[in-house]
Parts: sequence; structure tokens; C-alpha cells
Amino acid sequence: MFPIRDHNPSGGTPYVTYILMAANIGIFLSYFGIMEDARQINAFWMDWALIPARLDHGQGTYTLVSSMFLHGGWMHLAGNMLFLFIFGDNVEDEMGHLGYLLFYVATGVIAGLAQYVSAPVSNVPTVGASGAIAGVMGAYLLFYPKAKVDILIIFIVFFRIFPIPAWIILAVWFAMQFAGGVASDPDTGGIAYWAHAGGFLAGLALATPVWLKRGGPGYWRRTKGHPPHPEVLYTVTTSRIPKVSRRKRGPWT
Repeated sequence: MFPIRDHNPSGGTPYVTYILMAANIGIFLSYFGIMEDARQINAFWMDWALIPARLDHGQGTYTLVSSMFLHGGWMHLAGNMLFLFIFGDNVEDEMGHLGYLLFYVATGVIAGLAQYVSAPVSNVPTVGASGAIAGVMGAYLLFYPKAKVDILIIFIVFFRIFPIPAWIILAVWFAMQFAGGVASDPDTGGIAYWAHAGGFLAGLALATPVWLKRGGPGYWRRTKGHPPHPEVLYTVTTSRIPKVSRRKRGPWT
């Protein structure tokens, strides 16, 4: 189960969201060629990934930012860019281009610090934009809790798209990160659950001043938790490809 789009159009062009996506993709492509070489990629992670033990020794502070633009594989990158594409444009709408950029970097740094606090002596490299994107999701929840988000549910051979309110998918996602953080051992690697949870909470906190400027609870009463502009309606259209009927072929054909 994962979101594939929302029904919340942006009021302008989300330049910063597009630039962040391009930066993440471009940087990934720049080192993709060494990922099959264990020695080279491990040396690369040592230099640029967030390694809590390095921070604990007062080293590699810059990796709180650099690690946000690194990914461990195509699916890792694709998943993060999908979430950024869905939720980033609307948050950029609310905060403005510069404010959104500063917000994104700040939530990513806080997410990295949350991961560090969870395992300060770990030597496991942490990479990915998901902490910062979790902050974007937290802000989205605050601004548009009832915006419709389409989720794709896949169960063996069955799949279907359902529109549900944003607060449900985001609350479930946060609960999964929190539960994963409690149940997992950050010293053994895997998903950086505490970075996700920390980034999400940071996004909620840092977006609150903007929400209050819009009127706080009054903003929710005016919009009823929905986007402040008409939602996008997606419909299934009939295919333009002509249908060719199958007829039983006789011995004369």
C-alpha cells in the first residue's frame, strides 16, 4: 500500500521541488557506476554518508546535509522521489520557494540528528532524502489533513486505487515508523525509522508558524481541512485503441 498521487493541485510551479528531485537523481547517477565495487562504494559512504559514530567524535558534521542527497539503489531513490513529488509542491505553495528550501534542509538535518541520537556509536552509514521528505509530509498533514490521496493497494494478483484523506495515510505511515523504530536495532542497519519519525515531527513543528499565520484553527474551519482550491478529479477514460473481434477461422481462410 503506497500513495501514487493527491487531488491537491499547486497554485504555482514548484521550482524548488523540481530542483531537489533533479539534484537527488543527478547525484545518484554520478556515483551509480561504483555501486558494484564494494571497496569504492564503502569509501564513498565513509566520506559522504551520515555515520553516527563519526558525529559522536565531532567529525563529519557536513554529512547531515550531504547524506540527504544520497540513495542506496534505484527503488530507494524512486520511492523517495515519488513521495516528494506528491507532497512537496503544495508545501512549497504555502511556504514560498526560499522558505520551503530552508524548511526542507532543516527537517533533513533534524531527521539525521534523530537517527544519531537513536544510535550514537553506530558505524552503519545512513543515506536518503526520506528524513527531509518526512518533514514535508508532516507539514502537508498540518495544512491539508483532509486532502484526498490516491493509494495503490496490491494484494497478490489483486490491485486497486482508493482515494482516502491525507491524515489517514500520513498517520498510518508515522505510526509504522515509530513502531519500526521501537522494534528495530539501529546498530544493525536497515530502515532509518527514527530519522523518518524525527523528520515528520520536525516538519509539523516547523510548519506550525506558517499554519498559525494562515489563522491556525480558523484556517481549518475555513477550509474544513481540504485544499484551499478545487481538487483535481481523476477519471478513467475509454481507450482510443480500436477493438478487433476474434472470429473462428474456417477451413477456407
